[in-house]
Amino acid sequence: MTLHLLWSVRQPLFKAQAGTSFKDHFSKQAAGYAKFRPRYPQKLFDYLGSIAPSRRLAWDCGTGNGQAAVGLASVFGRVIATDASEKQIANAQSHKIVEYRVAPAENSGIGSGTMDLVMVAQALHWFDLGHFYGEVRRVLKTNGVFAASAYNLLHVEPAIDEVVNRYYYEVVGPFWPPERKLLEQFADLPFPFHKVDAPKFEMTAQWNLDHLLGYLQTWSSTQRFIAAKGSDPLEQIMDELHSAWGNVKQTRHVLWPLTLRVGDQR
Repeated sequence: MTLHLLWSVRQPLFKAQAGTSFKDHFSKQAAGYAKFRPRYPQKLFDYLGSIAPSRRLAWDCGTGNGQAAVGLASVFGRVIATDASEKQIANAQSHKIVEYRVAPAENSGIGSGTMDLVMVAQALHWFDLGHFYGEVRRVLKTNGVFAASAYNLLHVEPAIDEVVNRYYYEVVGPFWPPERKLLEQFADLPFPFHKVDAPKFEMTAQWNLDHLLGYLQTWSSTQRFIAAKGSDPLEQIMDELHSAWGNVKQTRHVLWPLTLRVGDQR
C-alpha cells in the first residue's frame, strides 16, 4: 500500500483525534508511569544527536514522565518537553536543561524553524497526525530531524509472555482505546518526511514480579477495565503469572523491541 493510499484510509480516524479535544488516558496513573515505565537506551539518544543538523535544541512531544526528554538532554543543549496532561508534566523527571510545558502536540507554541530534532516516544498514535505533522514541519529547521519510536509487548520467557499476551488481547483487550490499534500498526503509519534508515534499538530492564504488575497497572486498558467493571483485571491472571514467574523477588531480564522511524525535512 502506498503512502498516499494509506493516508487516505487512515484519515477519518486521525480526524477523530482532534488536537483541541485531548483524550486523557494517563493522568490518573501518572505517578505509576513515572515509576514503572521502561527506560530508553542511551544509544538511541546518541544516535539521534549524531544525525541532527546541530545539537542546540530538541522538542520531546508527548513527553509523559519525561524519560525521553532527559535522555535527549544528555545530547542536546536544551530540550523543550510538552504534554497535554498537566499531571504527567507534574510527575515528570526534573532536569536543569529540560523545560516542561503543558501543550497539545498539534499546537505547541514553539517558535517556527527553531528545532534541530523533534521526537515522539510512544505517543504518535494519540495525535491528530495531519495537524501534528504540520506542526512538526513548522518548528523544524531545514534538514531538521523527526523521530518517532514505539514499543508494544514485552518479552521475558515463553511461559510469562503467554500470560501477559493473553492479558493484553483477551482480558483487557476490549478496553484499549481505539488509537491503540495504530500503535500495533506503527510501522505503516503515514510518515511524510524524507526517510532515514535507522539502526535497531531495544529497551531492557531487570524486574521482579511486583514491578511487572506495576507496569501492567499503568496500561490505559487496565484503568478503563477498573472504571467499567469496578474490579482489578490483574486478579484474573495473578495466580498463573505467579506460577510462571516463580519467586516474586527474583529479577528477570525484560526486553521490548523498539520500532524507530526517522526522517528529515528537506
